[in-house]
Amino acid sequence: MTTTDKSQEAGAPPQLTWRLDTANGSLVPRSALDVLVDLNDNLSTGRYSEYQPLPLGFGLLDKTIGGGLRAGELMLIGGAQGTGKTTMALQMARNVASSGQANVLYICFEHEEQYLLNRLVALESALAHLPQKTGAIKIQDVRKEIMSSWMSEGSGGGGLTSNQRLRPSLDRIARYGQNLFLMRGSQTASTVDNLRKLVQQHRVLSGDRRLLVIVDYMQKVPVYPEPSTESEKVTYVVNGLKDVALSEKVAMISIVAADKEGLKAQRLRNHHLRGSSAINYEADIILIINEKYHIVAKVNIEFNPYQAQRFRDWVIVSVEKNRGGQDNVDLEFEKHFEYSCFDPAGRTVQEKLIEERLYNE
Repeated sequence: MTTTDKSQEAGAPPQLTWRLDTANGSLVPRSALDVLVDLNDNLSTGRYSEYQPLPLGFGLLDKTIGGGLRAGELMLIGGAQGTGKTTMALQMARNVASSGQANVLYICFEHEEQYLLNRLVALESALAHLPQKTGAIKIQDVRKEIMSSWMSEGSGGGGLTSNQRLRPSLDRIARYGQNLFLMRGSQTASTVDNLRKLVQQHRVLSGDRRLLVIVDYMQKVPVYPEPSTESEKVTYVVNGLKDVALSEKVAMISIVAADKEGLKAQRLRNHHLRGSSAINYEADIILIINEKYHIVAKVNIEFNPYQAQRFRDWVIVSVEKNRGGQDNVDLEFEKHFEYSCFDPAGRTVQEKLIEERLYNE
C-alpha cells in the first residue's frame, strides 16, 4: 500500500494502490474515480466499442434488449427440441459477422462445421429473397447441389464455384466468412478454461476487435473432474461463461436445454431450463422459444381451422429476463426451417397467450 505525494500536497486523503496476489489470481480493488478516469480516457481516444451494443440482426429483439448484446453480458436461449434454438443462434452469428462490427466464434457440440456451413448456404439463399423465397435452396437440396458439384469437379468441372444455384449464397458468405469462426465442441478439450484461453488468443491475434462467443449448448460443456450432479456441473459452467464474458470483455450467448418437466409443461419458462437455478441468476438476458400453436389462447382461433394452422408457422420468443431493460415481452418470428432461418423482421404478439397447450397432436 502506497501514497502519492501529489494527493498529500493537495490535502487530499492518501491514494491507495491496493492489490492482493494469490495462487488463484489477483484481487485489485479500484476506486470509482479510477474507473471514471479510465472511461474518460477510453472515450477520448475512441476506444468505446465495449460500451456499444452488438445488434443481433432481429430488429424488434434488438430494440427490446437495448440495441443488442454488450461486452460482458451473457444471453441464454432456451426452448424445447425443434423450436429453432440453433437456427436462431446461427442466424445471430451470421448477422453479427456480416455487419462487420465483430468476429464471432460459434462452438457447436452437436454438428460438424460443414453441416453448419450447409445451413448458412440455405439461410443466405432465403434471406436474399424473403418474403417470396423465390430461388431459395432448401437445406436438403444444398447437400444434393454440393454432391453434384463434386461429381462435376471429378469430370473436370469447376466445383462449388461453378454451381449456379450455390454461387449467390457462397458469394455472400465469402464477404463475411473471415469474421465467422465455426468449431466443433470437444467433450474433452472444450472446457470453460480452454474457451477462456481461446478468447485471450483472439485478443492477441486481432487486437481490440470485438468478439461474440456462442456456445451450442451449455449442458454439453465438459467439466473435469465430473461433478456428482448435473446441477453442480451447470452451476460451474454458467458461472464460468459469465466470468469469461466479464473478465475478457466479450459478449456471450449460450443455448440451454429444457428439463423433463419443462418438456411436459404447459408453457416452457425460464425456470424449466435444465440443471441449476444459477442459470437464472447469472444470465443477463434469457430468451425462451415456444411454438405459437401450442400457447396461443383458444379464443383467438375463433373456430377457424385455417387460423390455427397458420400459427404453426410462427414461434414466440419471450424475453423472460432482461437485466438492462424491459422483460416479460413476447415477440414472434416466422420460421422457415426448410431454409434454416427465421424472418428477422418479426412482430409483437397480438393474441392472448395461455399457460397450457390446448392443441395436442
